[in-house]
Amino acid sequence: MFPLTEENKHVAQLLLSTGTCPRCIFRFCGVDFHAPYKLPYKELLNELQKFLETEKDELILEVPNPPPKKIRLQELEDGIDRIDNLSQNGEGKVSNIEDGHIASKNSNLNVCNVCLGILQEFCEKEFIKKVCQKVEASGFEFTNLVFSVSFPPQLSVREHAASLLVKQEMGKQSLSLGRNDIVQLKEAYKWITHPLFSEELGVPIDGKSLFEVSVVFAHPETVEDCHFLRAICPECFKPAKNKQSVFTRMAVMKALNKIKEEDFRKQFPCPPNSPKAVCTVLEIECAHGAVFVAGRYNKYSRNLPQTPWIIDGERKLESSVEELISDHLLAVFKAESFNFSSSGREDVDVRTLGNGRPFAIELVNPHRVHFTSQEIKELQQKINNSSNKIQVRDLQLVTREAIGHMKEGEEEKTKSYSALIWTNKAIQKKDIEFLNDIKDLKIDQKTPLRVLHRRPLAVRTRIIHSMETRYVDEHHFHLYLKTQAGTYIKEFVHGDFGRTKPNIGSLMNVTADILELDVESVDVDWPPALDD
Repeated sequence: MFPLTEENKHVAQLLLSTGTCPRCIFRFCGVDFHAPYKLPYKELLNELQKFLETEKDELILEVPNPPPKKIRLQELEDGIDRIDNLSQNGEGKVSNIEDGHIASKNSNLNVCNVCLGILQEFCEKEFIKKVCQKVEASGFEFTNLVFSVSFPPQLSVREHAASLLVKQEMGKQSLSLGRNDIVQLKEAYKWITHPLFSEELGVPIDGKSLFEVSVVFAHPETVEDCHFLRAICPECFKPAKNKQSVFTRMAVMKALNKIKEEDFRKQFPCPPNSPKAVCTVLEIECAHGAVFVAGRYNKYSRNLPQTPWIIDGERKLESSVEELISDHLLAVFKAESFNFSSSGREDVDVRTLGNGRPFAIELVNPHRVHFTSQEIKELQQKINNSSNKIQVRDLQLVTREAIGHMKEGEEEKTKSYSALIWTNKAIQKKDIEFLNDIKDLKIDQKTPLRVLHRRPLAVRTRIIHSMETRYVDEHHFHLYLKTQAGTYIKEFVHGDFGRTKPNIGSLMNVTADILELDVESVDVDWPPALDD
């Protein structure tokens, strides 16, 4: 059943005669069900032609000094025949051209003066197939997708001009046209293309999918359509660092909402002029949202930084914990880049023992995303076999939201350490036993000198929950500590020139220093432990 009614005839005939395509005519007539838009272009033109035919020649366009009725109807039929003949000659053929854009081979197409060919060529099966070929060649792994399009901002200007024309025509019939009565171009485009994409790729369209296929359209011929708006509404077009042009869709829409109807008509033709060429496709891009891998790592080397150690552009050590783990993940997930985070960090000369330190890695734009638990175990084993400096456990895929568990309450968590302490004065076992009795000792730590270049100057209060000592000899003892996360252990031992108070040196009335430090546990219950 044809979607237009007798009430729509005047508007449909007016739009068609001024160069508007059938699908845009449907939009301005408020056709809000999908089926008519999905018909092939040739069939749409034939149906529209039949609809507008009238035995009594009773449809007359009201224009100044109209020509005889018979001439006008003949011109209308000729226009329909021209478009119909074009459709028979090859509906919307698309090809790659030398500059890398996709453009029309059919130079005789009467291009729609509103959508600039978007609802003519670029929602036909041939174009969708070309997009799908690029998707399949991209090498991404996906089970659904979200399809996004970016239209030239001047389409909004042309749509506004056409809506004013339709509004005027409907007013002559004592009818009204609201903004919500017009089906948006993007909606109509998706109604047509989504089923075609699903059929061609064999996967559903899902707005929540992490895999996105985006198509960016441009129309150089009409790029200046928007420029008059800047002179009338300059406050809407403010330069932004991340935008190449001030004429964004949002800025244009903001200006169109402000401009008076009479001012618009003085500056822009209603109906809009017909262009010579259809839009070009600037780019077809595929991208996958980040995936996240978490685990815990042990660090056994006292000569390995957590992240690459680079000073003044010069690398100081050949590797890092981050790289020993991430290099394997990048290769297997076929990701473009990564971001590493962890629950705290240890110094280059500090080992991390026990159950290890929680970490998470964001893998950006991964091409492979589906792994079995066995494959993840094998990946963990591959990491562990590649180096004796680190070991990874509990490696698993996690969500972005789950990473928050690693960071939340970080200051309230506890960490356990073991340290080998040196004293300048000779000590006996009884000289250190009093440390075992100290519980929940509050200390004030001014930002250590060694990190002052990357941390703001501040005084932070931290708690030493408990200490346990083991005598070694008259100048050495082992100190086992349980502290609030964020405590600078080295500074608690030697005092950092009085910047940490109290400290082991001041408590024992000696000069103390730390020779070795190990992280024994990081008490964060994340990620979940896995069975070996």
